[in-house]
Amino acid sequence: MQALLSRREAVAQDLQRERNRQEKADAADTPELIRQSLADSIAFLQTQLKRLQQDIDDHIDRHPVLKDDLALLNSIPGVGPQVGRHLLSVLHRHHFANAEQLSAYLGLVPVERQSGSSVLGRARLSKAGPAHLRAVLYMAAVVATKYNPHVKVLYARLLARGKCKMAALGAAMRKLVHLCFGVWKTRQPYRADYAKIS
Repeated sequence: MQALLSRREAVAQDLQRERNRQEKADAADTPELIRQSLADSIAFLQTQLKRLQQDIDDHIDRHPVLKDDLALLNSIPGVGPQVGRHLLSVLHRHHFANAEQLSAYLGLVPVERQSGSSVLGRARLSKAGPAHLRAVLYMAAVVATKYNPHVKVLYARLLARGKCKMAALGAAMRKLVHLCFGVWKTRQPYRADYAKIS
């Protein structure tokens, strides 16, 4: 599944680049031959993207465990099918004893910038893991700050304490990953009233 997801990501990026080129061509005096070439390329990439998405969906449908895991992850507000599929590929390829290990793998743990014994700046995300997964989680966290009760409360509390929006979003991403690990590990769908919202 990881290979399919990687290929889908590459095709999606190629498609976006071609759409950007088409937008530039529409704004400039571009020959019709070039415009047609771009249109053909976009149509081809859209077909490839659709086919790859179907292959990914078919792969998940053929494996009941993957299908159940995806349903659990998608029960969390802010976690859509794309985020769920990417997290599935990580959770099924690596062993994580807890949510902290998963967060560390994804590069979502804060690290302090320091030199010797003096701290030089604010803590920032380690960004040690796969960047494309952090990009997917970033967008999910933005949605979760509006629709996920646990993430929404955390985000608002951090902003009220004076944290900058990017730091608060980093914490929201980490919280979302912890929620994903929790439903996956306990085999229970997300509950907004679970424990104390914090």
